[in-house]
Amino acid sequence: MRQALALAEGALYVPSPNPRVGCVLVRDAKVIGAGATQRVGSHHAEVMALKDMAARGNDASGATMYITLEPCSHHGRTPPCVDAIIAARPTRVVFAHFDPNPSVAGRGMRRLREAGIVVDVGICADEALAINPGFVSRMTRALPYVWMKIAASLDGKTGLTNGVSQWITGPEARADGHHWRARSCVVLTGIGTVRADNPKMNVRHVVTARQPRRAVIDPGFEINDDAAVLSGEGAIVFTGDQNAEKAARFADRGITVVNVPEDSSAPAGQARRRIDMRAMMRWLAEHDTNEVHVEAGSGLNGALLQADCVDELLVYMAPMLLGEGLSMAQLPSLTKLEGVQRFEFTDVTRFGADVRLRARIASHWQELMQKIHLTQPGLDKAL
Repeated sequence: MRQALALAEGALYVPSPNPRVGCVLVRDAKVIGAGATQRVGSHHAEVMALKDMAARGNDASGATMYITLEPCSHHGRTPPCVDAIIAARPTRVVFAHFDPNPSVAGRGMRRLREAGIVVDVGICADEALAINPGFVSRMTRALPYVWMKIAASLDGKTGLTNGVSQWITGPEARADGHHWRARSCVVLTGIGTVRADNPKMNVRHVVTARQPRRAVIDPGFEINDDAAVLSGEGAIVFTGDQNAEKAARFADRGITVVNVPEDSSAPAGQARRRIDMRAMMRWLAEHDTNEVHVEAGSGLNGALLQADCVDELLVYMAPMLLGEGLSMAQLPSLTKLEGVQRFEFTDVTRFGADVRLRARIASHWQELMQKIHLTQPGLDKAL
């Protein structure tokens, strides 16, 4: 199963919006076939492994198939993988966790067992979820999985008071940040960052055949036509303003303009208008967005955190002190610790001179873990 997980991880940038899946066929303690899910519309991991098995001159009799996700049992862009598995007739199938897609959700296991194939489930489920948190989130919460990338000093500053921030972290940390961009479906920023830096927000420091979409939160629809973030394919502007002529002009360039309601819960008299962040995230999930990578300023970071739209933090800390400067996130003052938003650390990794801290909201993760097990409502009926 760990070999299958490694194959799935090797496909991090490839199959979106499909899940990343790895598959390994084993007989007599030897691998006789292996594969990973290809680009959307192409073969899934199970079919790739069976093709590899055949190319090696093997068959599946007496073999065990290890898969990082329950094999699909429905017609999507490709035929059901369970049909190919049943035709190949392995003796046993082991998968990491159930597919949360309501079209599968235990039906793949049921069909395999009805065909006389032994099925086991629950091996390395947490590791498998870590490869596809966005897919599971979209299928079960109708929301993408969102991580927020922040580069900061030891005293938690993301830039000087005059806005200078390039570069707080070194090239190794910046390259890792591009890895997280590449594995996302959408890179999200705000109009403030666009005005200050005019960033492209594309992937440049790692090799990928698929660029994520770029999205800008721009409540007043103030973005310039020539903003760098709008170049390339599939850019999105989320706004609360109506400007039919500008929206049509953007549409002619392949830029999607999405009107989102304003946030009625935003504090009165705030300096900037604020769109409904949850509504925006629901729109992204409805449009096949598994994972969102946020790179923004402290204002938008704070708004997303206050709206409970962030699942995980990626904080790259540089060994320096900036003193007065820009904060990681603008959050309201608290008088009691009971009101804080708590995260749990999951990883600390060094990149050059810098350190990356990963922290996630434990309750969000536990919710996803529950969804991939038999506790999922209605799953017993599928079985």
